[in-house]
Amino acid sequence: MNSPSQHDRRHRFDPERHREQLVAIIREIESLGRIDRAGLDAVLRRHPRGGVGFFSRAELIAGHRHFAAREGFGAERDFADRVQLRPVRSQSGVTPLTVLTKPFPCPGECVFCPSDVRMPKSYLSDEPGAQRAANNRFDPYLQTWNRLDALGSIGHPTEKIELIVLGGTWSFYPESYRIWFSVRCLEAMNDFGAGVDGRAAAVAQTPDFAALGEVVSGNRSERGAYNKIVSGFLGAQQDGALMARGEQASWKRLEEAQRANEEAGCRNVGFSVETRPDAVDEAETQRIRRLGATKVQLGFQSLDDAVLAANKRGHDVATTRRAVGLLRRAGFKIHAHWMPNLLGATPEGDVADFERLFADPGLRPDELKVYPCSLIESAELMRFFEAGEWRPYEYDELLAVLTAALERTPRYCRITRMIRDISSDDIVEGNKLTNFREIAQRALEERGGGCEDVRSREIRGRRFAQDQLCLRETRYSSDEGEECFLEFVTPDDEIVAFLRLSLPGSRAFLDEIAGSALVREVHVYGAALGLGARSSEKAQHRGLGTRLLDEAAQRARHAGFRDLAVISAVGTRGYYRKLGFSDGMLYQHRSLAR
Repeated sequence: MNSPSQHDRRHRFDPERHREQLVAIIREIESLGRIDRAGLDAVLRRHPRGGVGFFSRAELIAGHRHFAAREGFGAERDFADRVQLRPVRSQSGVTPLTVLTKPFPCPGECVFCPSDVRMPKSYLSDEPGAQRAANNRFDPYLQTWNRLDALGSIGHPTEKIELIVLGGTWSFYPESYRIWFSVRCLEAMNDFGAGVDGRAAAVAQTPDFAALGEVVSGNRSERGAYNKIVSGFLGAQQDGALMARGEQASWKRLEEAQRANEEAGCRNVGFSVETRPDAVDEAETQRIRRLGATKVQLGFQSLDDAVLAANKRGHDVATTRRAVGLLRRAGFKIHAHWMPNLLGATPEGDVADFERLFADPGLRPDELKVYPCSLIESAELMRFFEAGEWRPYEYDELLAVLTAALERTPRYCRITRMIRDISSDDIVEGNKLTNFREIAQRALEERGGGCEDVRSREIRGRRFAQDQLCLRETRYSSDEGEECFLEFVTPDDEIVAFLRLSLPGSRAFLDEIAGSALVREVHVYGAALGLGARSSEKAQHRGLGTRLLDEAAQRARHAGFRDLAVISAVGTRGYYRKLGFSDGMLYQHRSLAR
């Protein structure tokens, strides 16, 4: 259930048995100041674990924590920064944590979608996040607590967490399950932040989907095979009910968990869910907000109705545009998924399709995942491939599409991923390179082009001079009004902090924010710092967020708005209260009256 090998080794580790080597390693690392991976490996080779192996980063941090008081070591946070694995994970200002919902029937019939019955629809069992979820039987508490433990052990801060809920279509799960899932994630954060290990009392209600021996064959299976197998298994395991007993919670319990998280040692500062455009209406938009979400991942896939129909997507572009409008009016960050190389698409058509993403004021997402279609054996696309009706793009064709996408992405959008992390063993035919973004960016630069999306300009852990920062404003229209993207950038156009402000031109369907300007996101880059921490070298906690909010208030007031609302995560409510915002039902507000 819990990732036994890594977890057990970490908790069996006794620093006292290795005192001489650990103290020597820690002192040497602290004496070196900045250290790269090669330098760290050299130190570890000089002081092997038990004379034969190397200490893990988690063991080094455990040793520092154990001996710090006696040996007079420096701050644990500084030491962890030096030995941290994959520091980029928390250099965007927060530490992301991904959990998956359990396998469940899906309303879609997309021909490109994998049908691994051991996973929620569209996910594969050997994807890293999916493996962690399966090890925890998809229990939200266990997934969250164990992941926090793992992240902390390798040096990532766990005080500010962006919760990313993936798996199937979130809006299709029963409401009681969605409330329960959100509650248990928050309760795990609250417990972890307080040093409470509640895993023993957490009983994973979900049956073991690894026991499913049936394999869905995309070119031979009957229609709806995934749904039939999963619902049958759930029903057989749980006396005919698709929801296990215990997988439910009340709105009151959620509100209690949210209030507790406001002051917890491990706070939820961002919360995203993923769903389909045809699942978004006014009621669902309000429900997602009530759960505490601040971002919605939305599967656009294509902006060509003929391509959507060929792939049995089940909705048209007008439905996508309507969903975006509702979410934008409610203040959500919109994270679109776009898929080139679908059935019926061409490289030239995909470039034109991508241009529509930002040419159409009814779309213009804030973040973007570009997932070229991969051929997976359990997807219905196999039939079309074997019939010669679909083929994966050649290397040069895919490169042309992805370089065009990078070049055409505006500075207000962040491309979070360009290739999905699918094992090459699962891909029947087509691209198996996972670093295609780097390849495309290099090709773009070699021909004199460039990319200005948010991710390519992030300051991350680099130093900067605050007095040299420039406030830059990018305005663009949407079907809902005007968007204002404010950013503090260095002379080299590296982004240090940004804010997304919506100035709606029409009345919102939510009475609470009718007539309000909306702050949809405030983000300060730089390595994540602990709550209340200060640093002279890092971007966070320098008042940049406060300055951006003041700039937003000034622009909203000038546009005639008397109220500035922010779609805050539960763990950031205290921050906004200190800046003069008061609590509403679903948003926080600052009066703009003079």
